[in-house]
Amino acid sequence: MDKVSVSVCVYFEDPFWVGVVERTTEEGLSACKVTFGPEPKSYEVYGFLLENYYRLRFSPAVETAVKELHVNPKRMQRKVRKQMEVRGTGTKSQQALQLQHEQMKTERRVSVKEQREAAQLRKFELKQQKKKEKHRGR
Repeated sequence: MDKVSVSVCVYFEDPFWVGVVERTTEEGLSACKVTFGPEPKSYEVYGFLLENYYRLRFSPAVETAVKELHVNPKRMQRKVRKQMEVRGTGTKSQQALQLQHEQMKTERRVSVKEQREAAQLRKFELKQQKKKEKHRGR
């Protein structure tokens, strides 16, 4: 069975509160950015993750080293406290989000181009139809 580790970092990015959800699997690290609006309480973030985790659009996986170490609980607590003080995203998660952003941008470009071409084709066919109606029988 796959081992999945999920961490959430919530920080203030003017004018909204933003959360970065990092998911580490065997394939690598992938991230998702969520905008909360007003400052969320910890139980609100937890509830949001429980309800919407499977709807989140994670970025493609970026390779990362996964270490299997047993950590002393007190050390883990200190580490969590230190992470709470430092606000912002890690470089790996930034790379993953940037990759997701680029993919979404290319998808958007392709769909807009298709829509534009379809609209031009519709206009052209409409013009041709009007021409035929004008020259009918004369």
